[in-house]
Amino acid sequence: QVQLVESGGGLVEIGGSLRLSCEVHGFTLGDDTIAWFRQAPGKEREGVAAYSLYHRKTKEADSVKGRFAIFPDNVNKTVYLQMNNLLPEDTATYTCAAMRITPFLTLDATYFDDWGQGIAVTVVS
Repeated sequence: QVQLVESGGGLVEIGGSLRLSCEVHGFTLGDDTIAWFRQAPGKEREGVAAYSLYHRKTKEADSVKGRFAIFPDNVNKTVYLQMNNLLPEDTATYTCAAMRITPFLTLDATYFDDWGQGIAVTVVS
């Protein structure tokens, strides 16, 4: 059974850092694309960052470029989202997702097949 399990969220001060983990179960990280999405209350879901394991390339939203980084740990079957210089507008529920069938690099959520439950990140002053 395919599962994606997020961890590492919580409360952080403005300018602080957090590292989110997305551990995959039921499949081995191969040529998949793994991405992080977020949704703040009252706002639409936004693609944050994606990693193509086949191409070994990343794609980040303009709103997080230079602050967030996505990278895999194939041994531990985990994809991380390192978030630095956090801002109040980064407050959201963060969810990881996998694209396993004909994967490619995109932040369009409609292409992703499997989703985690989500984890909350709150940035406070």
